[in-house]
Amino acid sequence: MATVYYSRTDLAAYIGVKVDTLAHYKLPAPDVIIGLAGRGTKGWSKHTIDAWQAQRPGRGRTRTNPQQQP
Repeated sequence: MATVYYSRTDLAAYIGVKVDTLAHYKLPAPDVIIGLAGRGTKGWSKHTIDAWQAQRPGRGRTRTNPQQQP
């Protein structure tokens, strides 16, 4: 069975944002890069995305107000 990786489009859909919004996020390092080094397609495992999501601040928390809860 092939290993499944999420592309940027898949990742955005999975977390419920637009692809362009990902440019504002510090994404985790990709698990794979397919194609030419540095210019290939990046891919993330579901495990990597879920772990990254769990570490992100909740909605409503900002750098200026870190105590605010979602």
